[in-house]
This record gives sequence, C-alpha cells and structure tokens, in this order.
Amino acid sequence: MATDPNDPLAPHPERDLVLDTAALRVLAHPMRLNFLHYLRDHGPATGRRLAEHFALDSGAVSYHLRKLAGGGLIEEDVERGTRRDRWWRVTHQALYHDPADSPADASDAGAYLQSVLIAYGEALRRYSADVPHLPQEWFAVTMASERSLRLTPQQLVELKRDLVSVIDRYRDLPARSAEPDPAALPAQRAAQDLPAAARLVSVHLHTLPQVDR
Repeated sequence: MATDPNDPLAPHPERDLVLDTAALRVLAHPMRLNFLHYLRDHGPATGRRLAEHFALDSGAVSYHLRKLAGGGLIEEDVERGTRRDRWWRVTHQALYHDPADSPADASDAGAYLQSVLIAYGEALRRYSADVPHLPQEWFAVTMASERSLRLTPQQLVELKRDLVSVIDRYRDLPARSAEPDPAALPAQRAAQDLPAAARLVSVHLHTLPQVDR
C-alpha cells in the first residue's frame, strides 16, 4: 500500500476506508457493493428504498444491511430513523484495497475483485437502460472506450497513478458556498454545493491483465 500522502495511489485519510480481510469477505457479494454505491451516490436510504431500487424482497435487503453494518461499512442514521423505517448511510465515501498487500493465498482479495467486477457489470446494464433518456447535451459528452496495452507490472502501476491523479483533480473540485448538511461526509457536502448543471457521472476504471488461455 502506498503510504506517501502525496501519492495518488495512497488512501485518503478522511475519504477512504482501507479494507481488512473481514471487510473483503463481507464485500464478496456484489449486491452489498451495489448497496454501498447507491448510498454513496444518493445519500442515506431505508431498506424499503433499496428493496424497490434493486427489486429485492425485504428479507434479503435486511440480511445484506446487517452484514454491511457488522463490517463497519454502513451505519444507522438515527436522526432520520422512525419507528417504521431505519435509515442507513455509508461510513466512508470510498473503499480502498491494494492487491499488493494481499497474502500469497489471496482468495479473499480475489473474491472481492470478482465481486467488484460483477457489480460494475450490473451497473453498466442499468446505465444502458438510461441511454434513451439522456438529454442531448449529456449524450454528446458520454464516452465508452477500451484499450489493450502491453505493459510490465511497474508500467501498470505508473499508469494507475497517472489516471487516478487526473480523476482526483475533478473529484476534489472546490465547492460553491451554500448551507451544507453538517452531518454529511466531506464529499457529500461538496455535492450539495455543486452548480445546478452538474450531475453524477459514473467513471469506471479497470486495469486487468489478460490471462493466456
């Protein structure tokens, strides 16, 4: 794991949750990652709302929420809760895992990576359904691109560093003055202050070495 705070590949001390083995095991189920992504992007939500959005029954939603809460990945938003509904929110705005820190037997890390890729694939299918509804000004700036590069492991590390550095410049754009929710996470407060023309944009970044078969 990168430890230099100036290294783009190092975890952010406030924003990122560094995943331990227990958290990796919790997140080996892609639906739990889907829940985290939803709560991160849309803010606190009830189990009822998650059930509606992901077309799940209440029992399955409750089970996954208990696992996430037990792993310290979400927490109850008691100020919003009622006798009828419990509200949940993320404890951190982003997850951090460096595969280089995995032991020789990286089964937990491997299961986590597989879960991440499945969750991303499901998200892309949902985004594909939104394509016909995109306003022209947003459709005109969409991008779908894939490249195959021949690299060494060290070159791939440098590529990741360059890409993350660029993305972080946009993630950390200064927010406009407003009246933020004092209970919101830093990135959520920034989102509250963005100009009206801004909307959430999904940026997926994968660097996956191909396996000769």
